[in-house]
Amino acid sequence: MPDSSLAELGIERRGAVLWLTIQREERRNAMSHGVLAAMGEAIRSAQADRALRAIVITGAGQKAFCAGADLQSANAFTNDYSEPVGHLARLLREVKASNVPLIARVNGACMAGGMGLLAMCDMAVAARHAVFGLPEVKVGVFPAQVLSVLQHLIPRRKLAELCLTGEPLDSAQALELGLVNYVDDDVDTRLDWLLARLLDKSPAAIRRGLYTMKKIESMAFEESMSFTESQIALFTLTEDAKEGQAAFQQKRKPEWKGR
Repeated sequence: MPDSSLAELGIERRGAVLWLTIQREERRNAMSHGVLAAMGEAIRSAQADRALRAIVITGAGQKAFCAGADLQSANAFTNDYSEPVGHLARLLREVKASNVPLIARVNGACMAGGMGLLAMCDMAVAARHAVFGLPEVKVGVFPAQVLSVLQHLIPRRKLAELCLTGEPLDSAQALELGLVNYVDDDVDTRLDWLLARLLDKSPAAIRRGLYTMKKIESMAFEESMSFTESQIALFTLTEDAKEGQAAFQQKRKPEWKGR
């Protein structure tokens, strides 16, 4: 991993939560290849840490979450045309395989590739002043890779409008479309509220649950039913499932083992 990527991406453990912060505030937290590579590696490594319960993705400062690719760079979209898999594609694949919940903390402008970072997360909270958009057509390109994670998140006609006009959305519109879970004047208070409701639940159920959710996304109905009916049997065999049922019967708070 290039040394520059460590400076451009803050990686901080806060208890059971891993914070990944794009630290390119002077460039509106635009993505560099180093940022994408470091973020992908951090998410991949996090899968082996059972004590880690969530990952927060955000940008430094208050003006931008991520403005997308750095258009001031000579290699904004790729740094090697002979390589069939780019850094953003690698990152999105790592996230698809992740069983640790990702939460986007949208602290400002979320544009172009930043919309991909938002869409790849399982949940999102946004500051009231945040704005969202896919302005790629304004510079002669198109949000191609972003579509892979955005196409099932918002309605087709609205997605087409965003892609084809490049016009932005405000935070209220993003909330209405389901791009984010919550909008708040105090984004950190809302994030802490959401994390608290995640961290007190069964680690095993969340781990296996995310795995199940992601597996069935591309399945036809019958394939999905066959897969999920076998999964629910495995859920019930976990120590957390037995503890959860016992705690419910005994009217006490469960003590999760995460197994």
